[in-house]
Amino acid sequence: MFYHVCFVVPDIQRSMDDLTRSVGAEWSGILEDSLGEWDYRLAFTRGGPPYIELVQGPEGSPWDSSLGARCHHLGYWTEDVTASSARLSEAGFAQEFSACPLGRPYTYHKVESLGIDLEMMDASRRPRFVASWDPGAPHMPAFDAAPPTELT
Repeated sequence: MFYHVCFVVPDIQRSMDDLTRSVGAEWSGILEDSLGEWDYRLAFTRGGPPYIELVQGPEGSPWDSSLGARCHHLGYWTEDVTASSARLSEAGFAQEFSACPLGRPYTYHKVESLGIDLEMMDASRRPRFVASWDPGAPHMPAFDAAPPTELT
């Protein structure tokens, strides 16, 4: 099960306000962070999975907001980022970005047919995520807990 869907947006506060006014979304606030040379802003909804993540990022970053608002990725927990990343690459979903060399345990893999990425996030970060964004959230299973089924 995916635990969040991410949208890259040019104006994070406006997007939060729009989702609150339209569907009653509740937010845990905006976090300002950096990864490598990029400073960015992000926010997550509250209320249990699946979450909505909004990211406002600088030009040239994986979350380049200058390209306009768009669905960016579906996020999955994984017990082993390296193995899950290899599995996706072997299945034809090229790794588009890895934050691992920058000290963050996640990767993005492109799903061309959807125009989005799949994010593989190390499950060791799950307790911190829940504590920061949605205390008391239900358990969220990992991507590698069950292998994909073949279509017949």
